Amino acid sequence: MTKVRTRIAPSPTGDPHVGTAYIALFNLCFARQHGGEFILRIEDTDQLRSTRESEQQIFDALRWLGIEWNEGPDVGGPHGPYRQSERGAIYKKYSDELVAKGHAFPCFCSAERLDQVRAEQMAKKETPRYDGHCMHLAPDEAQQRIAAGESHVVRMKVPSEGVCVVPDMLRGDVEIPWDRMDMQVLMKADGLPTYFLANVVDDHLMEITHVLRGEEWLPSAPKLIKLYEYFGWEQPKLCYMPLLRNPDKSKLSKRKNPTCITFYERMGFMPEALLNYLGRMGWSMPDEREKFSLAEMIEHFDLSRVSLGGPIFDIEKLSWLNGQWLRELPVEQFAQRVQDWAFNPQYLMQIAPHVQQRVETFSDIAPLGSFFFSGGVQLDPALLAHKKLSPDQVRQALQLVLWELEALRQWDKEKITGCIQFVCEGLGLKLRDLMPLIFPAITGKASSVSVLDAMEILGADLSRFRLRQAVELLGGVSNGESKEWKKLLESFR
Repeated sequence: MTKVRTRIAPSPTGDPHVGTAYIALFNLCFARQHGGEFILRIEDTDQLRSTRESEQQIFDALRWLGIEWNEGPDVGGPHGPYRQSERGAIYKKYSDELVAKGHAFPCFCSAERLDQVRAEQMAKKETPRYDGHCMHLAPDEAQQRIAAGESHVVRMKVPSEGVCVVPDMLRGDVEIPWDRMDMQVLMKADGLPTYFLANVVDDHLMEITHVLRGEEWLPSAPKLIKLYEYFGWEQPKLCYMPLLRNPDKSKLSKRKNPTCITFYERMGFMPEALLNYLGRMGWSMPDEREKFSLAEMIEHFDLSRVSLGGPIFDIEKLSWLNGQWLRELPVEQFAQRVQDWAFNPQYLMQIAPHVQQRVETFSDIAPLGSFFFSGGVQLDPALLAHKKLSPDQVRQALQLVLWELEALRQWDKEKITGCIQFVCEGLGLKLRDLMPLIFPAITGKASSVSVLDAMEILGADLSRFRLRQAVELLGGVSNGESKEWKKLLESFR
């Protein structure tokens, strides 16, 4: 019998997401329950946004939760390399094979032409898709244009009629019409593959037997199935997991819920509790008990117990479950966990130099530096009143700073200052105009230690969370404002 092999393939383009951990957990449990192997590979073909810092954060966050892999970029294995950016020659070989077999073709269309075609299709209320303009170019002409250095991509051919039957382990056979499918780009102009080609090639070469992924990928499944058919490969069994939802049933997003795994670590959640909670997202133990360990989940794991209703990720319920785990710890372990969380020498030594210069007695430390040991802060809106800026301008300035900080991958005082300075210059303000707003948003106080030093010590997750809290306290940001302000922010560049 073929050994079960599953995988998770995150993109290192941002903070490690709880949705990644959720999918990783179910892949891990399925593989382990069947005595199989779980693989981690990195989808880093987006060269502009992918970073090694983000990759390391993914490794650290998953390991903090207790998720380990048999093969991956950091542990090696017989099917490497496990970073897609290091597999370029492999993808080129298979892309060339598809072109040679007539299943794909070079496309020389400019972005302007593609935009025009899509605009015309939308005006006619047609599904926007590639119109096949380059599909019938003579191979010799295409090769001459490539040899001349003309920019091009490689697109796959897809049927325009009929339906594709997608066998889903949760839903059974799902029929998706081919006329909804575009002629997918497989190789980009920079010579790197898109998700679709890299995914199929990697899953085949890494001998993946089962693919458990988010249901947002179900509508594009026919393109993956067609690629397996073109190559003549057996496709892995497919399972499309229900998406995590906010309490209002919308797709889980950082605008409504903290989504970064390390946020929960910094807030003082136990990794066992978060993993337990993610395991309850759309799945239940046979005896329906709420609290269970990873080992217990693996022992009892069965995909037939996955519910298709969108699981609700609710921090209040997570907090309740975390409380169950905390209270069942022996008191010595509880004390040790508290120390490990925030009262360890490494963290205290970062804080001590800033606090030492501002206290007269040790008992002054708690009121001065309590925000270093909090999740959110109790913020009085009066502290965000500004002499020069209206309440709406205050809200806008804080949101622009938040967006800049959300894009920051290297979290240090200099980079944090640069983000705030950038927004100040764009808005025609001085740093001294904006810092009195940042200060209470981060510390909850009118005065304390240097707020820029505090942000570096607190880290990205808590700093962003507190700024988000401040913006929400002032009324939040509407969808219309969000679009308008993001354009404004881009105009500063």
